[in-house]
Order: sequence, then structure tokens, then C-alpha cells
Amino acid sequence: MNDEFGADLITLIDDEGEEHEFEILDVIDNDEGCFYALLPTFDDPQDEVDSEGTYYIFEAIEEDGEQQLAEVEDEELLDRLAEIFEKHFEELYEEEDPEE
Repeated sequence: MNDEFGADLITLIDDEGEEHEFEILDVIDNDEGCFYALLPTFDDPQDEVDSEGTYYIFEAIEEDGEQQLAEVEDEELLDRLAEIFEKHFEELYEEEDPEE
């Protein structure tokens, strides 16, 4: 089976050196920077249900010549980005709705 159209996955390493895998839901590249909406992946389906679809927003920054993802510290910016991502998600799922 060809999984050419599967999810875009990224692995991040936290400060303790632990790896965490995420699905890239969306990317916003605007005047304020480049931001990723990431959904954690889970080995246990119950963990996925328990997460209730919580996603994370990270900013792409360049550090020592490498692109890294960092937490968005500015709460107002984070709120604006969440609104944009939520709107994108709604538009995406509206387009995929077969009843319309």
C-alpha cells in the first residue's frame, strides 16, 4: 500500500532529550513569523481520546544556522494565531463535508 498521502509528521526533542512525534496540521507564514500547529501522535488510542484534540502552536526560529521550533511566549500573539488556525481548520472541514 502506498502511503504517499499520509500525515506530515515531525519529531521534536525536548530539553530533557526526549523525542515527541507530532502531526503538522497547518503552517502560517506571515509578517509576524512562521508558525506551526502541531497535534501530538499517540501509540495508545485511549491517550489520543483523552487529549481531546489538543494541539500546540510553535514558532519557527533560526538558531545556530538551524531551524528550530520554539514556544510562543506572547499570549496575545498566541490567541491571534489560535483564531487563525481554528478558522483554517473550520474551512478545511467544511470543504471535506460531503453533505454540502
